[in-house]
Amino acid sequence: MKLKTKVIKNCLQNCSNSDIRDILSLSAAAAKHAGGVLLERFEKPHQIQHKGSIDLVTEADLASEELILEILQKNLPGIKILSEESFSSYSSLQDEPIWIIDPLDGTTNFAHNFPWFSVSIAFYDKGGSQVGVIYCPTSDEMFCSTSDGGAWLNDQRIKVSEVNILNRALVATGFPYDVQERPDSIMAMLKAVLSHSQGVRRPGAATLDLACLACGRLDAFWEVGLKPWDTAAGYLLVEEAGGMLSTFSGEPFSPFNPEILASNSLVHGDMIGLLKEFSSAPTQV
Repeated sequence: MKLKTKVIKNCLQNCSNSDIRDILSLSAAAAKHAGGVLLERFEKPHQIQHKGSIDLVTEADLASEELILEILQKNLPGIKILSEESFSSYSSLQDEPIWIIDPLDGTTNFAHNFPWFSVSIAFYDKGGSQVGVIYCPTSDEMFCSTSDGGAWLNDQRIKVSEVNILNRALVATGFPYDVQERPDSIMAMLKAVLSHSQGVRRPGAATLDLACLACGRLDAFWEVGLKPWDTAAGYLLVEEAGGMLSTFSGEPFSPFNPEILASNSLVHGDMIGLLKEFSSAPTQV
């Protein structure tokens, strides 16, 4: 299945590996079609279930995931799946090619008819994401990247911002689902960054936070308690757009760690200075 719009033409042309081009095309098609499923259900009554006290899943999450898996497995069968709703165990998958999928990032936003959510698909192999696609249905924005192929938004090349002073930086964060169990540490991090930056935003979808960082709308992003499907596509976008990623203490980033600090690279050291005391990111696998 090929994407019927032209929004990944240049991204495809900048990828020298034909297999990766096919994977990118398939990923973008799956994300676009799943985004259509989400839009069809947006602003309609939802069937909401609780995975935790504030962790939701709706019928749209499941419908989006079902469609994505159908498209991917029909066209490239045999590749393992890591997906938030149905295939969420990742204790031994890092060494194998896998799809890492979030069929609806921003479920709480979606359930409240707040129009900020996305579909995220990454192809992960050889210790890193080789393809990353994030699609925002409400704005019809397709973010895509391949390893060494650059980062793109609706087929226009993107790069991180050039803001080099933290108090002129717009920073984003998110709150973990267990925030009610540890509000003091979460608020301490927020206070530390808020008092040294131009502003902090909490939009509610980590995939889009990373996409916005990659295209220069944000200058840095941090969060704890994340899963691979929250970051596997977005971190590649940031890297390919010239940004930097690490843990709060400056250790190398992995989507299999629950802690992420991402930036345009120019304010990264200052962000580490503010957050390193909060670092506690053991590898989850």
